[in-house]
Amino acid sequence: MKLKTKGLKKVYLNGATGVDDLNISVEEGKFAVLLGPSGCGKSTLLRLISGLETPTEGKIFIDGADITGWEPKKRDVAMVFQNYALYPHMTVIENLEFGLKSRKIRKEERKQFIKWAADLLELKELLSRKPKELSGGQRQRVALGRAIVRKPKLYLFDEPLSNLDAELRMKMRGEILTLHRRVNGTSIYVTHDQVEAMSLADIIYIMKEGRIISSGSPRELYERPPHLFTAGFLGFPAMNLLKGDLSGNNFITENGTRISLEGSRQLAKPQNITLGIRPDDVKIVESGDIKGKIVSLENLGRSVLLFVELEKGERIRVQGEGNYGIGDMISMRFLSEKMFYYDHAGRLLM
Repeated sequence: MKLKTKGLKKVYLNGATGVDDLNISVEEGKFAVLLGPSGCGKSTLLRLISGLETPTEGKIFIDGADITGWEPKKRDVAMVFQNYALYPHMTVIENLEFGLKSRKIRKEERKQFIKWAADLLELKELLSRKPKELSGGQRQRVALGRAIVRKPKLYLFDEPLSNLDAELRMKMRGEILTLHRRVNGTSIYVTHDQVEAMSLADIIYIMKEGRIISSGSPRELYERPPHLFTAGFLGFPAMNLLKGDLSGNNFITENGTRISLEGSRQLAKPQNITLGIRPDDVKIVESGDIKGKIVSLENLGRSVLLFVELEKGERIRVQGEGNYGIGDMISMRFLSEKMFYYDHAGRLLM
């Protein structure tokens, strides 16, 4: 199924705006991720799509049909929550069966649906247990099973892995992606974790303060961030962002550091901009035009993340290899072809 929203807006009784003029389009079979900081409206959008919230303005379409006023049970949508939302007094099989019973699905069909879901998610050995007897990962699989058991057209995931440890989160990401491909459904996934977004998504919508700031494939957004917020939010370590003036072949930071732009993309006229460059595109060299002192560092395994204070006081992140110590002086060169220029409104200039 295809999902589309048009001019979607939600204003609460206290005057707070949850989402504002949201337009997204998710093609059938795609995995879309809503990514952004806490409070940016991701979960609100999911609740509007599911029918748990009513929009103040705008429309929601599924396969071209306007479903804005439909009750949740009529939308053929399944939602997986952060807290699993399992019934503690019911066994796994009873939890899986509950939604089917409420929709008056015949007993024989219920058995078939439950067997299919249990086989897919490896739940057969757990069917007689209650939630308190399950691990976090097992509970999450039951929550996924309850969502897929009736084979809906649209799957909504509201930060389903937040309560799991790092290793289990990585394992469950793989299971969710495998599940998405097997059921051939359309999925919308909410997270503030960019690793989840980059590993799961066909398309990412970056959200800030209730609005879509950028959208595109993970690679497109990483390699050419179309907005300053996206540049700073997406990627680990975070992109270096320096404010200053661009003039000819030089960029002069607000503090006065001069960065040569020889060979880089040039703008038609001088202007005040923000220059962005990722830490691994700042190269440590024997003799470079940019010099600084290492004030902190983090070992990342094969590489080390250096926090460097430039001669004029700005601090940047540099990713390198080798043995470095706090207080060491280094020379650097910015890869000119990897620089990004953003105007005062945060738009990518070229």
